[in-house]
Amino acid sequence: MPSRDELQARLYLLRAAEPPAPAIHQYVAVHGPIDAVERIRHGTAPAAVVSEITRPEARIAEDLQALGDGTARLLTPEDDEWPFGRLTSLAAGHGAPLALWVRGSGSLARLTGSAVTVTGARASSAYGNTVAGDISYELAHAEVTVVSGGGLGVDEAAHRGALAAKGRTIVVLANGIDRIHPHQHARLYQTVIDQGGLLVSEYPIGTPTSRLRFHARCRLLAALSAATLIVEAGQRSGALTVARTSNELGRRVYGVPGPIHSVTSKGVNELLRTGAATVARSVEHIAYREGLR
Repeated sequence: MPSRDELQARLYLLRAAEPPAPAIHQYVAVHGPIDAVERIRHGTAPAAVVSEITRPEARIAEDLQALGDGTARLLTPEDDEWPFGRLTSLAAGHGAPLALWVRGSGSLARLTGSAVTVTGARASSAYGNTVAGDISYELAHAEVTVVSGGGLGVDEAAHRGALAAKGRTIVVLANGIDRIHPHQHARLYQTVIDQGGLLVSEYPIGTPTSRLRFHARCRLLAALSAATLIVEAGQRSGALTVARTSNELGRRVYGVPGPIHSVTSKGVNELLRTGAATVARSVEHIAYREGLR
């Protein structure tokens, strides 16, 4: 468990720097969060570290209030619940999170111990939604946690499929843990929590979404699972960033092939054509290859 000073230091860093912040992460790993913050505030930290500080006068009162009233929990690398086995791979250059906000009572380390990320197009087809829902149902039925981004389309179908199997699912947010995006998913997110799943974010309370934050979140979607499954993705889909990061982390990527004329399948079909993804033949095939059952 982190000390109060360690907790406040990490809260400050989450407010002061926009993820990913690889130089700050490495600096904290060497000096610890308390000394790192002191050096940053006194101007003695290296230039590469200081350059990642975008809000030097960051305030954490709102975060402390959220912790005090039970709105959410903050996990740090000092916690036993921190998923070291998953996030350590990000430290080499992608920028591991300095801490993670969590809503829900489940253990992040336990839930990600056997997990697959399922993601894809927001403007998905009926075919894509059906496949994402069916595969996620079967994964959850096999006691594999389904990780996704909580968005419309494939993400939503993945979460709902896992919930239909009474399984666990994790929503990785690109905004503060107190915000619902998209707004129509409030009930979905509550069901995730009620069934033992989690909402996870590296962004402070009150932080809105942005294009940059959606992009930064991709590395967490890739890192928190043993493998990634792309159901549908256009040529410029953010899901392709998740796939690329998964490959860079040494995690296998699976893809669901779609019609050759389908715009929402062009990206995933290209992953399969170039060998950047393996055809997802069945849930049993994925689970066996990844050692999840």
